[in-house]
Amino acid sequence: MDVNQALPLLGGMSPQLFMKRHWQKKPLLVRQAIANFKPLLDRGELFELAALDGAQARLVIQEPGEKPGWRFKQGPFERRALPALKRPGWTLLVQGVDLEHDAVYDLINQFRFVPDARLDDLMISYATDGGGVGPHFDSYDVFLLQAHGRRRWRIGRQKDKTLQPDVPLKILANFEPEEEFVLEPGDMLYLPLLHAHDGIAMGECMTYSIGFRSPSRGELARELLQRLAEEAEDLVGVSVYRDPHQAAVVQPAEIPTQMIEFARDALQGALKDPEALGRALGEYLTEPKANVWFDAAEPGATPPAGQAAGPVRLDRRTKMMFDARHIFINGESFRASGRDATLMRRLADQRYLSQPDVGRTSAEARSLLQDWADAGWLHGLREA
Repeated sequence: MDVNQALPLLGGMSPQLFMKRHWQKKPLLVRQAIANFKPLLDRGELFELAALDGAQARLVIQEPGEKPGWRFKQGPFERRALPALKRPGWTLLVQGVDLEHDAVYDLINQFRFVPDARLDDLMISYATDGGGVGPHFDSYDVFLLQAHGRRRWRIGRQKDKTLQPDVPLKILANFEPEEEFVLEPGDMLYLPLLHAHDGIAMGECMTYSIGFRSPSRGELARELLQRLAEEAEDLVGVSVYRDPHQAAVVQPAEIPTQMIEFARDALQGALKDPEALGRALGEYLTEPKANVWFDAAEPGATPPAGQAAGPVRLDRRTKMMFDARHIFINGESFRASGRDATLMRRLADQRYLSQPDVGRTSAEARSLLQDWADAGWLHGLREA
């Protein structure tokens, strides 16, 4: 992608300019970001996805009344479990649609001017008239693309983050909107994380949300320390605390100083390898979600990588990234250097590697490609 090329998707701005002016700074409304946009799957197809085993689907129902109430359910949902289409005020949210549908996968790839390390997924929100999830804010940057029907958005820089008590959703108690827009199919609204918003369906509508996660310091610390601890045990074995010279104590509740030192040494040992932190981060960022699985190739069905079988492409569920020394794919890490590193990084960036490039990889790298193909992480494309 040429990050300096103006894009209708960003209202005539280049990705470079958008990131400088708007990313995590201020909203952007783009009329006809995708001109004449049509839904990539219809209502029935979305309902089928919501019924799949492992589907990340949620149902939000707004109860009518002077002070509206809310009901919230987790999926999967069979069609008969959903309210009637003529009933107003309900919303079905289906996460990870880009992992299940080729055209949606192609759409989300238009936003790869933001690092893959930040990209989460594409969620589709289907709503009947008046449907929504209430005024709220997300720890996400999000592009809200209107796919069908119309939705009214009210947004604002909310200072008061107090939530309504005794409701199953995180709904702001004192929402103070500053701007209001009605989005038609093809229109798009970008909102930085923590920017409050409230979207209400004006008739039946579908909205596509392209979300970019912002992991918290606590989340990263928890995940990375766990991975570093496991790696340290693999390298040096289990080392247990010993205190053969411990004297009898009169204050048994006091933590021994030598135990604190042992804990400090354990943390320092986990970080002793200068590459360990980056390796743990890459493995964490490429770890597939718990509901993601791959279809392993049938024996003999995958053409051997590197032979005249055409290029290879990553499966749409595969996460692949890299740093200066490693290649990461679906939670695993590999050291790479020289030509192999260049070609593997190209595969991660383009999610595709031509047959000539596959042929330029080393025997070790081709063996890896074959293993990934057998696992269903990538696919060989036979030339016509």
